[in-house]
Amino acid sequence: MSSPIADLGLRIPVIAAPMAGGPTTPAMVIAAHSAGSFGFLAAGYKTPEAVEAELRTVHDAGIPFGVNVFAPNPVPISPERYAEYAQAMQREADRFGLTLPTAPNDSDDHFAAKVDLLRATPVPVVSFTFGIPPQDVIRSLQQVGSAVVQTVTSRAEAEAAAAAGVDALAVQASVAGGHSGTLTPDNPPPALPIGELVGQIASTVGLPVIAAGGIGTAEDVAGVLKAGAEAAAVGTVLLLADESGASATHQAALEDPDRTETVVTKAFTGRPARGLRNRFIDTYEASAPLGYPAIHFLTSPLRKAAAAAGEPELVHLWAGTGYRHARREPTAQILAGLVP
Repeated sequence: MSSPIADLGLRIPVIAAPMAGGPTTPAMVIAAHSAGSFGFLAAGYKTPEAVEAELRTVHDAGIPFGVNVFAPNPVPISPERYAEYAQAMQREADRFGLTLPTAPNDSDDHFAAKVDLLRATPVPVVSFTFGIPPQDVIRSLQQVGSAVVQTVTSRAEAEAAAAAGVDALAVQASVAGGHSGTLTPDNPPPALPIGELVGQIASTVGLPVIAAGGIGTAEDVAGVLKAGAEAAAVGTVLLLADESGASATHQAALEDPDRTETVVTKAFTGRPARGLRNRFIDTYEASAPLGYPAIHFLTSPLRKAAAAAGEPELVHLWAGTGYRHARREPTAQILAGLVP
């Protein structure tokens, strides 16, 4: 049986990873296809109606593409810990005239509605992150012709995904930008180099692998292919692309020579995520509670206001360790430059 990754018709072994929150745009997905790559729309944090509009735009372009969905895997938070952190966040938000949520929001990101949409409007690939969806969801998507890809960060997670019946794995190393896809955000697996993690999973789990995390050069791509991946997925190197929807504040921070370090933080969303170090992380990481999506929804208005005001010290500046390889170029040119 052929690999679902081989079936994507890739002319280059590089995939445009989904980046939720704005950076991934339909234009980026369309441009990726023009380079012989394959792109994923990011359904996270969008209403089903907004996802449907993006689906329509890319469908109208007549190209194959994928969609990434957040699978529910909430990290509960006590009302007391939430209230403590909310008090600190409100002090920051007062500067912008904002009133932040006083009670935790445990939204599942419209999971059922997005799955229904993807069953009614099938795409070649649906990928999941944060959690493994129920087996009936996986089967129902496969029945309408979609291959199902699961994001994993360890061999144990890969084995659980395989047991659930997925078709392929997106193996994400700890150096990846943005949220870790770990299934256990309160106890992330030990960090391994991407080549070692890919090799470990590809040799034991028996599913096709897409490698992700810290990949910024053609040499990096060659390394993960040699380790056993069928393709590499890149996100951070596309944040400055012409088709990127990343905020001007985020993009300027990526180019700031004084920003020299990425760190993993839970301070912005209550779930581990990697970004450029800034004052917010330095001030709040030690006291920040785990609690997703409650902390995400608590800080989201503050982060949006700060980004609009050009204040990077209060913004989640998501970036993987390869962020210095990001360039202000067309998406297709960036992806073509990653071919070994």
